[in-house]
Amino acid sequence: MSFGRVKPLDAILATAEKKSLHRSLGAFQLTMLGIGAVIGTGIFVLTATAAQKAGPGMMLSFVVAGLVCAFAALCYSELASMVPVAGSAYTYSYAVMGELMAWLVGWALILEYALGASAVAVGWSGHIVGLLDSLGMHLPHALTVGPKIEWGILKGGEIGGFINLPAVLITALMTWLLVIGTKESATVNAVLVAIKVAALSLFVIITVPMIFGHTSNFQPFTPRGWGNPFDGTGTGVLGAAASIFFAYVGFDAVSTAAEETKNPQRNVPIGLIASLLICTLFYLLVAAGVIGSFGAQPLLDPATGKFFAGGAPELYGSAACQAAHAPMVCSKEALAYIAREVSSPIFGQLIGLAATLALPSVVLLMMFGQTRIFFVMARDGLLPGGLAAVHPKFKTPWVVTIVTGVVVAICAAFLPVGTLADYSNSGTLFAFAVVSLGVMILRLTDKSRPRPFRTPLLWVIAPLSIMGCITLFISLDRASQGVFLVWSAIGLVFYFLYGYRKSNVGRGIIDVVDDPNLEPELARPLEP
Repeated sequence: MSFGRVKPLDAILATAEKKSLHRSLGAFQLTMLGIGAVIGTGIFVLTATAAQKAGPGMMLSFVVAGLVCAFAALCYSELASMVPVAGSAYTYSYAVMGELMAWLVGWALILEYALGASAVAVGWSGHIVGLLDSLGMHLPHALTVGPKIEWGILKGGEIGGFINLPAVLITALMTWLLVIGTKESATVNAVLVAIKVAALSLFVIITVPMIFGHTSNFQPFTPRGWGNPFDGTGTGVLGAAASIFFAYVGFDAVSTAAEETKNPQRNVPIGLIASLLICTLFYLLVAAGVIGSFGAQPLLDPATGKFFAGGAPELYGSAACQAAHAPMVCSKEALAYIAREVSSPIFGQLIGLAATLALPSVVLLMMFGQTRIFFVMARDGLLPGGLAAVHPKFKTPWVVTIVTGVVVAICAAFLPVGTLADYSNSGTLFAFAVVSLGVMILRLTDKSRPRPFRTPLLWVIAPLSIMGCITLFISLDRASQGVFLVWSAIGLVFYFLYGYRKSNVGRGIIDVVDDPNLEPELARPLEP
């Protein structure tokens, strides 16, 4: 059975040494990569979606999602320091739980990064449209949102929309930048991270002092309760946590960059944990500022007496959202909108401009992680080898970067941000749970291997991570769960038609460390 195909860690490290990407990233750049991937659409845009699902209780949602990510980050750090190669959870799973599980994890990561990048591109589109509107320049509605669609579990769009053109254009630009090279991409990202942090700092400075004069905005704190994970609606504090989880998931892009990192045993854990701690602090301050300065109560549909679904066309088309001073849950650029409403329009425009300039860095980082997952899967023979081609001049996996860009652009063109984020989260939660399981297994099966970073209290942290991921997954709506199951089924079909037969490990081909210039040698067939 394919469950028995395990690629030894020594072989994985040998592969990386012989076919590696150029190492150019240090601890500071990795931390900037992590912050750049984490701080983005989740806080700038999905805050409104979280408020519609949980009201002021979204602060608890940020805490729940942050804790789950913290537990997963500690598990990631141990494995990333032990196995500093591209591929992230996919590579770790291959070494610990075998090829079939590795394939499922890699396939889930494709869902995470591709749809995640699309979600951020759509979020950026909302900001550029809002910024232009505030300056008196109005783009045609049909070219700024996707069409209203009802394709089974794929639902979204708005009435009157045709294609989200700004989202497509920003995806094309980020694809080109990634083809040029990793070092150049990281340098640009560092500048954009600084802009993003400055914008959030400005928002916190403006809004947090207002909390003391508007404590009534925090009541009721949980108007939709904690939510029932089994009712399939994805609402309440847990439902919002499952959605807002998207605000954290970029941190594992740091581990996918391990093969391009100088001194990865030291720098990868630093990049992972530092970026997560910094982002969590910002999120809690921003959420408090949102609630205290303007309010974050969800909207009821007067026709039915029930709450609107977050990000639904019916919500945006309601009378409340058409009013001059609409509730925050109606906004597609929540932080900029609040700054305009409670302070000066100039501050709102500055925050909107900062988000417009900085959100592309998140698109870039999501696509960065996606292309590296494709790269290492193709290198292992599970995907066509042509995808692993490295550009002779730029030293980047240019073929798979372009393929990824096309897929991301298509999704961004037609689906709304909240839908894309929830679909992305479903794949992420699965991968995180597998990593947490894998680090426990490896502690038992490979005790002697050096661990530059050891997960503290592993037998407490890892189970909490797994339970947290399962809780958030079942707290997603039924559509998001369905997308994950359908995507996994498609992946299994592709694996047994192609990957199972073409896999290097399955054919007994492994890499040796004797001479990095040698091609992979034919080893004895592995046990079936």
